[in-house]
Amino acid sequence: MKHTLLILLGTVLLAACGNSDNKADKAAQLAKLKKERAALDQQISALEASLPASKNTNSVPVRVLTLTPQTFSATIDVQASVIGNENVLASSQSPGVITKINVQLGQRVSKGQVLAHLDAAAIDQSINAQEAQLNLLKQLYEKQQKLWAQNIGTQVQLLQAKAAFDAATSQRAAMIAQKNMFVIKSPINGVVDDIPVKVGDMSSPGMNGIRVVSKDKLKAQAKLGESYLGKVQQGDAVKLLFADGTDSMNTQLHYVAQAVDPISRSFLVEIQLPGNSKLHPNMSAALKIANYRKADAIVIPVSVIQKTNEGELAYIVEGGKAKAISIQTGRISNGNAEVLSGLNAGDQLVVEGFNDLDNGESVELVK
Repeated sequence: MKHTLLILLGTVLLAACGNSDNKADKAAQLAKLKKERAALDQQISALEASLPASKNTNSVPVRVLTLTPQTFSATIDVQASVIGNENVLASSQSPGVITKINVQLGQRVSKGQVLAHLDAAAIDQSINAQEAQLNLLKQLYEKQQKLWAQNIGTQVQLLQAKAAFDAATSQRAAMIAQKNMFVIKSPINGVVDDIPVKVGDMSSPGMNGIRVVSKDKLKAQAKLGESYLGKVQQGDAVKLLFADGTDSMNTQLHYVAQAVDPISRSFLVEIQLPGNSKLHPNMSAALKIANYRKADAIVIPVSVIQKTNEGELAYIVEGGKAKAISIQTGRISNGNAEVLSGLNAGDQLVVEGFNDLDNGESVELVK
């Protein structure tokens, strides 16, 4: 028993000595760190002293725009398509099989020019047969005229011969007119734009023909939503920007529909285009309709306008501090808004840094 007590007593003494050594080590480590921190503080103070005095860290850096009156124009932007005033599908007047095509894609043709032939063999045979009959009746009529000039025969015989000859002539003309219905003719002056048929295909009136487009008379068409009805007028200035982005054209609206399409809920506007080698049917273009213009307007970027429960506001700089101004805006176009009230010429509008501002906060102007 005594032996056990001696062992326990020795263990406790060793633990006490260990704790004392541990506390001494921590105290030495803490003293060392404090000494190092003091040295760092001295270095930091020396560096701060060598730098220029810093500006007020409470000021918010902002960029401003000095407002000046300018002309504000609002446009309606919509996609338009270039089409031909004369864009037709030339087809035959009678159904038949195509036997010959006389034109190629891109070929310029004139009004009435034959573009293709259809099979008219049966009519040709009838015309040939009629030719023989017509020649006979012509000879009989001429012979009867000579006899009548010699007081031979009767007037009735002469009139009968003439009637027979005239009837045969009219019948032959009708057959030739019928044969002319077995061709495809161009109804306009233009360019062959599409030949969707080939020799051996069946052609019918209004179908399976050859498309001819006139580039001399082009127009641009666009459809506007019904909300714009009454806001655009014939004669409004228009700017067309073509697909490649390099060409543009300034013109005006030539037609504004007065009725809304019941299905698309839109209405049609048209612009007549002058002859231009760069314009082609089915081209697309961006259409900008200028339907509002005001001189000496206060104009600001839409991005600086902040929406609140009380309405719209923007920040200006006045006396080195931010000032929140309640504003009323009008038309918006191309990322800019017309200001109807609240801002004046000469105001310094905050255009960058306004998201971090509070009313009355100090600001620092940056370039």
